Amino acid sequence: MCNKILFICLMIKTTSNMKNILPKAILSTVLFFGFASGYSQDKEATNNYEYTNAFAPNFYTKNGTETRSASGQPGPKYWQNRADYKLTANLDDVKNEISGSAEITYTNNSPNNLDFLWMQVDQNLFKKDSRGNAVIPIKGSRNGAKGQDFDGGANIKSVKLVSTVKGISSEKEVKYSIIDTRMKVELPTGLKPNSNLKLKIEYSFVSPFYGSDRMGVEETKNGKIFTIAQWYPRMCVYDDVQGWNTLPYLGAGEFYLEYGDIEMNITVPSNQIVVGSGELLNPSEVYTSEQLKRWATARNSDKTVIIRSADEVTNASSRPAGKSKLTWKFKVTNTRDASWASSSAFIVDAAKINLPSGKKSLAISVYPVESDGNDAWSRATEYTKTSIENYSKRWFEYSYPAATNVAGNEGGMEYPGIVFCDYRSKGEELWGVTDHEFGHNWFPMVVGSNERLFAWMDEGFNTFINAISSEDFNNGEYKARTVDMHMYSQILTNPNLEPILTAPDGLKEASLGFLAYEKPGKGLNMLRQILGEERFDKAFRTYVERWAFKHPQPDDFFRTIENVSGESLNWFWRGWFVNNWQFDQAVTKVKYNKNDPKQGVIITLENLEKMPMPSTVEVKTLSGTKTRVTLPVEIWERNKTWTFLFNSTEEVATVTVDPDHLFPDKNTANDVFKVENNGAKAATKYDAYYGVYSSKKLPLKVTVTEEDDQMVLNAEGQQPLPVDDKGNGKFEMDQAGVLVQFADDKKSFKLTMSGQDFEFTRN
Repeated sequence: MCNKILFICLMIKTTSNMKNILPKAILSTVLFFGFASGYSQDKEATNNYEYTNAFAPNFYTKNGTETRSASGQPGPKYWQNRADYKLTANLDDVKNEISGSAEITYTNNSPNNLDFLWMQVDQNLFKKDSRGNAVIPIKGSRNGAKGQDFDGGANIKSVKLVSTVKGISSEKEVKYSIIDTRMKVELPTGLKPNSNLKLKIEYSFVSPFYGSDRMGVEETKNGKIFTIAQWYPRMCVYDDVQGWNTLPYLGAGEFYLEYGDIEMNITVPSNQIVVGSGELLNPSEVYTSEQLKRWATARNSDKTVIIRSADEVTNASSRPAGKSKLTWKFKVTNTRDASWASSSAFIVDAAKINLPSGKKSLAISVYPVESDGNDAWSRATEYTKTSIENYSKRWFEYSYPAATNVAGNEGGMEYPGIVFCDYRSKGEELWGVTDHEFGHNWFPMVVGSNERLFAWMDEGFNTFINAISSEDFNNGEYKARTVDMHMYSQILTNPNLEPILTAPDGLKEASLGFLAYEKPGKGLNMLRQILGEERFDKAFRTYVERWAFKHPQPDDFFRTIENVSGESLNWFWRGWFVNNWQFDQAVTKVKYNKNDPKQGVIITLENLEKMPMPSTVEVKTLSGTKTRVTLPVEIWERNKTWTFLFNSTEEVATVTVDPDHLFPDKNTANDVFKVENNGAKAATKYDAYYGVYSSKKLPLKVTVTEEDDQMVLNAEGQQPLPVDDKGNGKFEMDQAGVLVQFADDKKSFKLTMSGQDFEFTRN
């Protein structure tokens, strides 16, 4: 439509000296229907909002498929492949070396024949010539090994295809190639749909002291703490979106993994205690009889039970006697990964976790004496238990038999059923990191999104649920302070930031905290306020339930929230996630209806930046009474300004938009309109301008009237055109680029449009 109006305007410009050259109907449409469309080039300099962009249709660029429904749920033919592992590991605590084997059963549930397999060998990040090392700046990074000079990387000793014929098992070497942190395995005959194969891989690696803040080795006075992750070759995901997902591991982007069952046999010196993902299968072989009794007590206790005390850490009797090494056996089912930790320095305590179904799990904490104390890790099990119980109640039941919190040298890192947190953390900081890392057992351990591409789908979602969890914990002991989103707006919507939907490896490292954690977390919190807690929580729970142990994409999340809540939220996804749009609403005009405070006040708002939001307006009267009006986001669907009547019955002192600072308004200065002189300024009366005007150039009659204290221009059969009083006989509808200038005697006016002037005289 705007292009048509421009075309007609150009016709007027080129034929303005030709009397009656254009039909009256076209002229009136141009003058009035065209103005109402809001087309204006002049306004761009001061108002950046374009409702046709914010509310543009076709946000989703593809239709639903048989694998992914348009409603956001898995389609009737959704599939995903499966990877089951039997893992062994031997720890050399002098060399910090792990050697072992991985027996992988890989099931192809896709409709495609697979001629080769791709695997992740993430330890290669720590090779000196890795791509991850190459992108570390001179000033250093959280990623990598912090400059440690050691022989890092995975040593793949063999890759064999295991086959069984008539009960007899055989192994055959297969060709493989390693490209940075990926390994391609060539298959002699290919893997057909709905079939599986078994690989056996032998490997070793030396653990870095600081493994990209995800694993490492920490020295304590009673021995090293080994926190071991990304420790075995793992299958890349083959999915319905892009086939093999083979992005290299550079450090910032995390993981995308298939689900299956994992068994682990971890062999360590007998003076060490091992904790790992899942259930310990042989406790009687690795704990003393006294410790087994304590474990039994802990499984039925809501209070923390000490399994191995600080005083017992250096006591040889706290470990089984007679063997130099012990093998710890764990199993975890329906999981995307498994990790473990080992140390001779561990204090161990535990308590029961109560789940909504009546099932029980076990909260476990292991930490050195340096971390002991009621203001520190002695409360870690309490934090773990409460966190798991809360998330299970609110979102989805916890799926593992244990939840283990390990004190290591990581700032905080998550794995299924086990997390590594900073051994130096205390009090609120320890609660925060514990709650955050265990929150990851929902995102991405249960909801298996692609962290390598979409960090916000695990970190951001987790940040959102963490805030609610902190409100719930111990009557708000660590409840976060209310954030003033106006003050925070300059950070969250800084024009130099990338959009949230940028892959983590494509973000400036300083941006990652805001764009993976804070901004999506704050976005979901705002959306929860917009939709209401009950409606949003229902939609969010539905997303978790639909995609539990599956692989959602961003559209699957967006579509689920929209379909379950019943709202089109394209404007929100587009502005907050896809783009880095800013937000600024202002109160631009306040006046009494018919110049009488008892008949209400007319309030005008303006949306000045690209991001729209619903508007909450607070009106404070001179008597101190405060009343609020909530306006839906739809007022901005076809408007840059919005005027409404507020039914007050007394004089107004102030009008404020977003009084609680819930939205990231970049300019607080224009949010409050202070009415001068104990009330709104008296409205100007326009009766001196009333009348019917005609032009010698245009066969059009314009009637000037007044409505709600505003001058209105009317042309026969067209929508009324309200114009704003700019003073000295000048009136304007700046959205449409229309200017009306009356003569001093108010008997004529000049209408300026598209650089052309048209004189009108009162009849």
